[in-house]
Amino acid sequence: MSCLYSLYDALVSINVPSDEARAVVDAMERDMLTHLATKSDIENLRVITKAEMELLRSSMTVRLGSMFVVGLSLLFAALKLTGP
Repeated sequence: MSCLYSLYDALVSINVPSDEARAVVDAMERDMLTHLATKSDIENLRVITKAEMELLRSSMTVRLGSMFVVGLSLLFAALKLTGP
């Protein structure tokens, strides 16, 4: 937040009225708190994404295995029907 004090000082030094400089700093602080991600926000997102990807990978493995089993079953059934 020291950058906000520096911004306030810079605005006051170029003859921006104190209340307007404070309004600019307050608006910037609100935007920083609502729109910017912190390091912990990004780390939480990384953990959640990793967990979701692991779940997706497991689900895809089960589905692929199921399709493989069904496909082989159909193949063997077709071979048995066409055999002697």
